[in-house]
Amino acid sequence: MRLSGLRLASYIFLLFTLSGCGVLGGSFSTEKAPPPSEPPGADLAPIAGLLDMMSALPQGDPARQAELFQSAKDAAALAPTTSNRLKYALALAIPGHSGSDPVAAQRQLSELLARPETLLPVERLLALVELQEVDQRLVLQAENKRLRDEASHDDSRDKLLAASRRLAAESDENARLRKALDEARAKLDAVTHIERSINDRGTSDPHSP
Repeated sequence: MRLSGLRLASYIFLLFTLSGCGVLGGSFSTEKAPPPSEPPGADLAPIAGLLDMMSALPQGDPARQAELFQSAKDAAALAPTTSNRLKYALALAIPGHSGSDPVAAQRQLSELLARPETLLPVERLLALVELQEVDQRLVLQAENKRLRDEASHDDSRDKLLAASRRLAAESDENARLRKALDEARAKLDAVTHIERSINDRGTSDPHSP
């Protein structure tokens, strides 16, 4: 799954919209906001590099993906500033590459948002939006796992029922064969008894040649 242009545009739209409503400043306002003194695009400057990374990471070839991800990881480890930690958390959150780890991303984004004062307003909003994406993805993954487990259980139950039916059929067949064998033995015993009786009469008859 790649960071589509639509998703990237949604981030920008949210930034513009919430910035105009005063949310980025940390409070909501019902009064009409004054006209911005700067073009709205200037609000994205602090996270331009993050958005570029989020867009490029899932689209590159495996080697490029590994390079981008490792760079974010190393920066967070060697210089764990809030910005570097946020970049690494976002790299973990983005799907479509081998380093993606939504559980780790959820933990790190939550830790960053637990201290919102350390984040710039646009960084805080970006982290919030991405955390919501990660939360939804984990919910879907858990639901998919549950459905797979149920399907596997149903499949196992079907196999058990089929095996039970085969066992019952084999038991019936064995019972039929045992009955046929017993009947054959009874007939053989009867024939043997008749032959023995004839032989006994033949040897005891004085008029026999």
